Amino acid sequence: MITLARDDLRSLIAEARLAPSVHNIQPTRWRQGDGVIELCGVPGRSIPVVDPEWRDWRLSHGAALEGLVIALAGRGLQIGQVDIEAPRSLSPATPTQTIARVKLASIDHRPASDPTGTRVSWRGAFRPMDGAANAALDRLATACNDLVLVREAPAILNAAKLGDRAGLFFLRDVAHRRELLEWLRLARSHAGYQRDGLNAEAMTLSAIEAWGAGLVLGPLFALLDRVGLAAPLVAEHAKTKSAAAIVLFHRPKGEDAFVSGRAFYRAWLEIERQGLKGCPMSVLADWSVARDALAALHQVPADRRIISVFRIGRPKGAPKLAHARLPVDELLV
Repeated sequence: MITLARDDLRSLIAEARLAPSVHNIQPTRWRQGDGVIELCGVPGRSIPVVDPEWRDWRLSHGAALEGLVIALAGRGLQIGQVDIEAPRSLSPATPTQTIARVKLASIDHRPASDPTGTRVSWRGAFRPMDGAANAALDRLATACNDLVLVREAPAILNAAKLGDRAGLFFLRDVAHRRELLEWLRLARSHAGYQRDGLNAEAMTLSAIEAWGAGLVLGPLFALLDRVGLAAPLVAEHAKTKSAAAIVLFHRPKGEDAFVSGRAFYRAWLEIERQGLKGCPMSVLADWSVARDALAALHQVPADRRIISVFRIGRPKGAPKLAHARLPVDELLV
């Protein structure tokens, strides 16, 4: 039985917290006791309008566990056993829940390091295609069986237009828009700017653009939508069509989203390992119309479900590698 000193546990969690979570809500907490590490979930850190089935919430926990696996490997440790609690009905008022219990074991070798520190969402445009980008896509296509790469320009443009339709579909729902705004950090004065959510820097927005986004997504949206201006103001097709590829990340239908989350993080790290940056286009996976259309058009196997969609490529600009994360001590319970 391996038990970690508190400082060692803090060091592990400092690395594990670099894992992605939906809208950067960071719902995972950690607790050590009786020879196990418990991964716990805070239902109050959720997006129940956007994620009514709590799939993305569980996916975020799975990514966090994979982050722990990566951090452990660098210290000659691994997970010897994982006991996953069965999903249950939740609401934001539900107390903190145990999601999984983990027992540790030693390993004889340390695998190559993973690019967790450089993995960030790139929400800007991408550089034009060239031989190096094509070679990177070729490597990615053979490195991960959970990905379908959409590389033809007309198909990328189609996905870009579909992404704009999906985005507008959700933004027209007042509750959805309000929930999104709750997790946006558009001004540096926001108390959570460097802690959680999506800040202006992460979204590659200038101060003026961030201020404008707050108005467009907030008090002006309904009026702008009535006069036909909301759609062009929130559109992202210009950035999306500049991508080297659209990536469809798929997993077996019926799989626990917690398990899918582990594979999701690994797939994103593989994108990073090939010298590419990615930006999740969650609306394409969340809107059944878009998800089904992409699955049919690009021959995703019938027994698989699209979990997430990325636009990827080589960034046109220098990504800022800062990660807005909660302090480690707030993640230990």
